[in-house]
Amino acid sequence: MAHIEWDDFQRVELRVGTVLSAEPNPKAQKPAYVLQVDLGEFGVKTSSAQLTGHYRSAELVGRQVLCVCNFAPKRIAGIRSEVLVTGVYDAEQKVVLASFDKPLPNGARLA
Repeated sequence: MAHIEWDDFQRVELRVGTVLSAEPNPKAQKPAYVLQVDLGEFGVKTSSAQLTGHYRSAELVGRQVLCVCNFAPKRIAGIRSEVLVTGVYDAEQKVVLASFDKPLPNGARLA
């Protein structure tokens, strides 16, 4: 595993957001949701996320997620994805969301 410097990590904007909506993306090659994520003072951002393996859309609404906020927007399956919602692949290659055990303010930065 390659090491990075603290300054490299500091450049990544990892922030807490709350999912406002999660709708299936019919244009996605692999099943995915189009998420609207409230990042507080940073606004509501759109993300395309392949979360259908473990999560129904209704389960995602109101859930707090950890987002990478400073990637350049990318067009994914017909939508402009502005943030990357983070998670980890399980043994079946399904995404398990990174999550928090206590409520946090939207836009809070990972320390």
